[in-house]
Amino acid sequence: MLARIFSLFAGKQPDPRAVDLYSGIVAQSRQAGFYRDHGVPDSLDGRFDMVVLHSFLVMRRLRRIGSEAEPLNQQLFDLMFADMDSNLREIGVGDLSVGKKVKTMAQAFYGRVESYEAALQAADDAALREALARNLYAGKAAPDMPGLRAVSTYVRRADAELAGQPDSEILAGKLVFPALAG
Repeated sequence: MLARIFSLFAGKQPDPRAVDLYSGIVAQSRQAGFYRDHGVPDSLDGRFDMVVLHSFLVMRRLRRIGSEAEPLNQQLFDLMFADMDSNLREIGVGDLSVGKKVKTMAQAFYGRVESYEAALQAADDAALREALARNLYAGKAAPDMPGLRAVSTYVRRADAELAGQPDSEILAGKLVFPALAG
């Protein structure tokens, strides 16, 4: 995966710490339990939304660090969308359509970030479950669905675990996500 990510930045090497963060995000997002056990659609959209969710959590943690983390946060964002662009091309989306699709994905990302941020600031999980149902489950999950509740609990744990990791570790590109409960 690293060689592929580095190839996305023709002539310019991305920050290896950002590559490590993004690699960790993608690896966690691909955990089979999200799809098999918790009902996240195992589709392009479902996988996109899992990457967006985990990217949001990491970028949220980087924002808490402050200005020192801003360049790393930007590199992480750039990597994510360069990878999205590359993935679209790999699945055969025509060159003329890729830019429009990436723009749509970026708009989706910002919308999800806004809803997840508001939901994590809420005292209860109702807003988080609603945001996850609308985005991860494409509006198809009932708010009391066991998989939705499990993913909501996981998101809160992941946010707390990332918050508890030392700034120096995060800035070094090292992430530890919690295990996904079955």
